[in-house]
Amino acid sequence: MSNEGHSNEKAVSLSIVDDRLTLQGKLLIDTLVEITNEAKRVVSGTISVIDISALSQMDTAGAWFLVDHQKRAEQSGVTLNIEGATPAQAQLIKTVQRNMPPADHVPAAALTLADRLENFGRKVARGWRMAVELTSFLGQVVATLAGIIVHPRRLRLTSVVHHCQEIGVSAVPIVALMSFLIGVVLAFQGSAQLRQFGAEVFVVDLIAISILRELGILLTAIIVAGRSGSAFTAAIGSMKMREEIDAMRTLGLDPVTILVVPRVLALMLMLPALGFIADISGLVGGALMSWIDLGVSPAVFQARLVSTTDVWHFSVGMIKAPFFALIIGIIGCYEGMIVGGNAESLGRLTSASVVLSIFMVIVMDALFSVFFAVVGV
Repeated sequence: MSNEGHSNEKAVSLSIVDDRLTLQGKLLIDTLVEITNEAKRVVSGTISVIDISALSQMDTAGAWFLVDHQKRAEQSGVTLNIEGATPAQAQLIKTVQRNMPPADHVPAAALTLADRLENFGRKVARGWRMAVELTSFLGQVVATLAGIIVHPRRLRLTSVVHHCQEIGVSAVPIVALMSFLIGVVLAFQGSAQLRQFGAEVFVVDLIAISILRELGILLTAIIVAGRSGSAFTAAIGSMKMREEIDAMRTLGLDPVTILVVPRVLALMLMLPALGFIADISGLVGGALMSWIDLGVSPAVFQARLVSTTDVWHFSVGMIKAPFFALIIGIIGCYEGMIVGGNAESLGRLTSASVVLSIFMVIVMDALFSVFFAVVGV
């Protein structure tokens, strides 16, 4: 059986004998259109071999034509072989095969209600397991701290001082600037509202209570969580990736004592100090904007602040600080200790450390607010 697909004047022609398709002439991008439609008609699943030994020339478009038909045949369950290629043509066909786009992605089946419940259950179980591990890690750190109190010589004072420098002193400019701007914003927005009722002087109370009780220490803790908490995870995680922590254990050294306790102690020492600086900067920013926008002089601002602000407003913020520091330190170090052996794990857990620390700090702040409201402070 023979079927001549094109006249002799055409640059490329095809013919079929039994299950073999033979191409002749020049299979180029300019001549490809001549046989595309006819090839689709005659190649209908009965062809198993494409013979290109009679081709005099073939470019990338021609190689794509052959590979595309071979791929379509495979999708139909038919094996289509390309024979008679010269070494150069074979190399070109292999190059095109390597660069063919992947098969269309089959969309995943829609999740059923049972699948959604299963996923939710797995997330809950994973969260519960992480909570248990965090609690266990907290207990280990507290036990280590108790041991250091009994044996003070175990404390690595140099490491504590170094981390105090990194956590506290280096963070003073950003904390002070942030709190100063928050004070400015509170005074500006508060004055715009209180002016409507002729109660501009109460902007002092608004600034004092907001900064001293909540915003000063809360925003400071959030900055420290993003700055120092992530640094803890990255530093300890990098050591875990390089197996330095395993080497410590092999040498009989406790990683919690060496790596975790100095960081947690430095945080608990420096966060109250940073909170105090944030309070002062916020009050200065609020006083400056009150003077500019409302004409409340610094002397009047100070007198109103002293006469109407209870010392407990300041104490509430300072009481929160060590608890926030403990949360940030424990989460940051815990995430670093569970880093795997690849950079992807380090990046993912560093991000998770920041998000979880900020979330837990806000949760703890809400609990403190409820507690102090109940006891009347």
